[in-house]
Amino acid sequence: MTKLEKKPPANLHKLIDATDKEVWAEIDCLSCGNCCKQMTPTFSVKDIKRISTHLEMTPAAFREKWLRFDKKDKDWQNKKQPCQFLNLTDNKCSIYSVRPADCAGFPHLTKKKAVDYIHVHKQNIQYCPATYKMVEKLRALMA
Repeated sequence: MTKLEKKPPANLHKLIDATDKEVWAEIDCLSCGNCCKQMTPTFSVKDIKRISTHLEMTPAAFREKWLRFDKKDKDWQNKKQPCQFLNLTDNKCSIYSVRPADCAGFPHLTKKKAVDYIHVHKQNIQYCPATYKMVEKLRALMA
């Protein structure tokens, strides 16, 4: 990943787009759930409002019950893991239709400006089989 970060090929985004389809043909998130078990999403103000409305509670009550403010990153995050909305029996999200944007986009494999997102993939490799598989496929293509 460091090599890719320092000297990315001009067609990196095209390689990632093509590889992304292969990765998702091989990976089923419901068989894993590590992102919900071992990581926390960030919750935007919009996310908090949408989810709290869905749960019929105020945004303040939602934050008080489940979130903490990370002063370093200046983000709202879950107080603990696994995520309170994860059903540990089937790895399904109880608020899937209104989940945070961070969850909806995870693992962010096809973000535009892929080069600017390599640092995120580096940290996600240890948790996400899809990210790991993407990196392995990119390494093979670039070898």
